Parts: sequence; C-alpha cells; structure tokens
Amino acid sequence: MKTKDNAPLAITMGEPAGIGPEIIADLWRNRLRSGIPEFLYVGSAAALTAVAPDVPTEIVTNAEQTADVFKAALPVLSIETAADPIPGQVDLKNGRAVIDSIDTACTLALSGDVSAIVTGPINKAALYAAGFDAPGHTEYLARLCGEPDDFSVMMLTSRDLRVVPVTVHVPLRDVARTLTADKIIHAGMVTYHDLKTRFGIDNPRLAIAGLNPHAGEAGTIGMEEATHIMPAIWALREHGINITDPLPADTLFHEEARAQYDAVLCMYHDQALIPVKMLDFWGGVNVTLGLPIIRTSPDHGTACEIAGKGIARPDSMIAAVNLAAQLANRENGLI
Repeated sequence: MKTKDNAPLAITMGEPAGIGPEIIADLWRNRLRSGIPEFLYVGSAAALTAVAPDVPTEIVTNAEQTADVFKAALPVLSIETAADPIPGQVDLKNGRAVIDSIDTACTLALSGDVSAIVTGPINKAALYAAGFDAPGHTEYLARLCGEPDDFSVMMLTSRDLRVVPVTVHVPLRDVARTLTADKIIHAGMVTYHDLKTRFGIDNPRLAIAGLNPHAGEAGTIGMEEATHIMPAIWALREHGINITDPLPADTLFHEEARAQYDAVLCMYHDQALIPVKMLDFWGGVNVTLGLPIIRTSPDHGTACEIAGKGIARPDSMIAAVNLAAQLANRENGLI
C-alpha cells in the first residue's frame, strides 16, 4: 500500500513500565549515529520522561508534523495512561492505553499517514485486564486490518536467516494435533508473496522443516511428514512455489544450508526461534506478513526487571526500525 510522500514511521509505546520507552528514547538520542529514519512515537510522553529526562519531546496532533519536529525533539502523538508509568512496575490500569496506541498507529498506517509501524513489546496480562482477547500483536493487527486472526503470518529475521513458525504459541504436546496442511499452505503462500513483493526477491526459495527427528525418517519416527507436510508441499508447488521436501531441522540452519533458501517454514515456535536467537540474539526482528500495512517489532519482551536501569540494549529496535523503513521504501518505489 503506497503511503503519502515523506510519511514517517510510527512506533507504538508498548508496555509503559517496560524497556520500550527507554529504547525508543535511545533511538532518537542516537538518530544520527545509527541512521534512524524519522519516526513518530504513539504513546505516553510521561513514560518517556520517566526514563529519559534528557530527551526533549514535543506533542504533535498529526503525523505530518513529524518532519518539522524530529530534528529538535522526539514527536509524540499523545496517548494518556490511566496511571503514571513507573519503570519496572506494571499497572494493569494502563492496558487500555497500550491498546489505544496500537489502534492509533494501525489507523495511521491504513490511511497512509505513516509508512509502517514498529510496535513496542507488550505485557499481555495488562492488555487482557483491559478486555484484549487476541492471542497477540500479530493476530490483533490482522483484526484491525479486517482479516481473521489466523490470516497474518509471523516471520522472524536475523542477519542471514528468515523463519516462519506455522504454529506459534502452542504447547509442544499439541503441535502435531494443531498442525494442518491448510496452515502450512497458507503460511507458504503468504511468505512467498511477501518475499517477492516486499523483500524484492524475484523467485523466493522456501525450505520446510520436518516435524519429527530426521524429518520422520520415512515414517519410522512419525507420519506427520507424509500426512500433513507433503500434501501442503504438493499444493504449494502447484502454485509455482519453489519449496523443498521436509528437511531434518537439526541440519537445516548451518551456514551452507542457509545459502540454499530465502526462508524456512518451521512447524513450531522453538524450532523457528532458537536458530534466529543463536545467530543474532540482539538483532532479531519480528515481521508481520500478509497485511496491507508494514509492521515490525523487536524480537524481545518488556524486560520489566531491567526497565529504568539504563542497561537495555536498543539493537533489536534499531534493526526493526531500519527493516520497516527499508520495506516501506521498496513498497513506495524508493529503492
């Protein structure tokens, strides 16, 4: 979706008692050294001031004002919290403000007023207390874009690896029961499409991990490769998608293997996230695929235990912002 000329990024507040506000402040503080593009902070100015009193802020009423403000102050589209944010102390009363921040940023993205959104990490307990009933950010954003919860697809990226977990927050004991050929097909179709259109890869190469050890070893260590995964592979190939047979996950992520594909469809959460975090623990990025808007986020949680101590690393947020800008620039024909 083409956005307005010179539209900034929007960064949501996330949990105001977590490390989100301080790493967002750090982005602005180091904007020149790290080459950070212009962004608009959608959230509580008080949450920023509590952890970064040295960073000047200026309240704006629309995204267009970002360009005039950004050089001298961090632009804030204000979302008031019910209680004063205290670093490290989650207040459930502030859950509504976190939801409002996401809603506002998504509306700006859908209207083209911002080029992409980068979401700060959330505390789900606070959101649930405010009536939030989606499994997470990815599903909630699908709803805001008018799609079913399971329409959007989560991709994790690191320095030289992209992974897509087909099942996400599912207990390991339930993965085989939850995994279906239709889910694999949907994840494969969406991933292929976005790699082509948003990442600029002409003929994306997909690898797919087996569910069982040794990818089932011809049915001797499980049948899901034959009953669930291969039918999905055949369907994806019928759509012209370049995808491997199921491959053993224990040999899929070393350097030579990674050179053979552009992304891996993984069958469950840890199968996907462990290699990303091993390769680039501080720089991983979560990207939502399949939606009309661009959304990235840092690949970490709220880290309330270190909030306000000045030791939170902004690496993943920097990577998320830079990737969002890159995807937006490509979508708008700027690269």
